[in-house]
Amino acid sequence: MEKPYVYVTRRVPEEALIPLREYAEVNVWPKEEEPVPLQVLLEEAKKADGLFTMLSDQIDAELIEQAPKLKVVANLAVGFDNIDVEAASKHGIAVCNTPDVLTDTTADLTFALLMATGRRIVESAEYIKDGKWKNWGPLLLAGTDIHHKTIGIVGMGRIGSAVAKRASGFDMNILYYNRSRKEDVEKALDATYTPFDELIEMSDYIVCLAPLTDETKNMFTENVFKRMKPSAIFINASRGGVVDEEALTKALAEKEIAGAGLDVFKEEPIGADHPLLQFRNVVALPHIGSASVETRYDMAKLASRNIVNVLRGERPEALLNEEIF
Repeated sequence: MEKPYVYVTRRVPEEALIPLREYAEVNVWPKEEEPVPLQVLLEEAKKADGLFTMLSDQIDAELIEQAPKLKVVANLAVGFDNIDVEAASKHGIAVCNTPDVLTDTTADLTFALLMATGRRIVESAEYIKDGKWKNWGPLLLAGTDIHHKTIGIVGMGRIGSAVAKRASGFDMNILYYNRSRKEDVEKALDATYTPFDELIEMSDYIVCLAPLTDETKNMFTENVFKRMKPSAIFINASRGGVVDEEALTKALAEKEIAGAGLDVFKEEPIGADHPLLQFRNVVALPHIGSASVETRYDMAKLASRNIVNVLRGERPEALLNEEIF
């Protein structure tokens, strides 16, 4: 009996593909940091029963229409804004992601980004490397405290809740905005549900962890940044598309906010000439929220299991379009 065919769009740990190779014929794009060209992806999709994809791969309606055998798309991410889930559902294609396994790792990175920005860690490290440290001064590279400050979390999902847990260890005042109340988080961490307009005005650290949807696209506008405290620090570890980057650039240039820590951008990757990189008070990272060895292995294993389960006719562990099963 002919094995199903699965295409993997980036080189991932071979160990994670073992269960997939036992069940299917697997072909892997050999580059780890270079995305598969669109034409190659289209040709592979035409014959694939399963696709193991990255956020950089656009699985749109046009591709889906040309993939008559396709039964499952498994994204190596929690996010799935690169996939037309509605089009997939119309064709009976399961769409899977990798939640839970990256929650703590991404929360660690988010809080590290907050601390690095607030305490000017990257700027201080570069100060020494550039040979600028000649003397000590009372306010030399002085940042701002984290403990006992107010953190406003926009998007209180799994990762937002994990960030709130870390903030509680710093005795921070925890505010949050979400589509729905999270009473369990409120009770466990003494977090306070706060309307968005109030949260941005009251918070010392505004941390965005909201998914990219039609409702959240460009939610951080020029007017929003103007209403933040001049001492506020903005952290984005969700999706670049939730921020109007021109508005953020203007807010930093006009000192309407004190700094920004960014793990994501509207168009990725960015070059050294990106406008937001001109500011010393911006800490920019190359979308490494879940990038620990342990977590990336676990994510890849889960994506493999999701594909195998669907191809066997079984319900996958992480399914986005519930109506398929």
